[in-house]
Amino acid sequence: MTKESSAYAARARYLPFAVFMAFIAIDEIARFAASQGLFNLTDTTLYYLYPVKAVVVAALMFHYRRAYTELTVKDLTRIPVTVSVIMLGLLVFFLWINMDWVLSPAGTPQGFNPTLLPGTAVPLAMTAFRIFGAVLVVPLMEELFWRSYLIRYIADHEFEKVPVGHFSWASFLITVVLFGLEHHFILAGMLAGIMYSIVLYRTRSLAQCILVHAVTNLALAVYVVSSGKWYFW
Repeated sequence: MTKESSAYAARARYLPFAVFMAFIAIDEIARFAASQGLFNLTDTTLYYLYPVKAVVVAALMFHYRRAYTELTVKDLTRIPVTVSVIMLGLLVFFLWINMDWVLSPAGTPQGFNPTLLPGTAVPLAMTAFRIFGAVLVVPLMEELFWRSYLIRYIADHEFEKVPVGHFSWASFLITVVLFGLEHHFILAGMLAGIMYSIVLYRTRSLAQCILVHAVTNLALAVYVVSSGKWYFW
């Protein structure tokens, strides 16, 4: 494998994640600047960044789709395994909503509350984009980065030489901690990172990792919309 092809394979997995995080950084910087009185910003102005973020990241992954050779949808036809993975995704959801502890002086985040937006069509459209992002875009993007790329890259910088599902304590612990730090609810995020990594090690299937993540996020989306506990978003 040439250096160019190896770099392309790595970029296909980390760039969508990096762009997603860049959008989050823009959101945080804008909110901080507004809190310092540098400009006026309503609570919902930055909501409109989310559809852009979801579409841009989805487009990037579509562009790089041929690079994801480890992603085999056929893995999901192993019905007993797939059913177990779905149940685990629901367990992670249940634990997540009962581990809503924020290790931050800022307290519980306000979250994404589309009911604050004007009219009827706009809140519905923004809710649909949020669910699309949470269930389809984020699980694919994050699993490609965390459990396809980084977990193997830590084991060997030539990550494609490392089989999917290869275990090492260093890669496991580092990715679990960083995955937790990526989320507002850090401990819940770390727990989810542990569970998703177990799926990886037991099934050696990235498709099953994406499925368990998507099930958790879908259950959380249904819960948030039905309960109005927007801070989970």
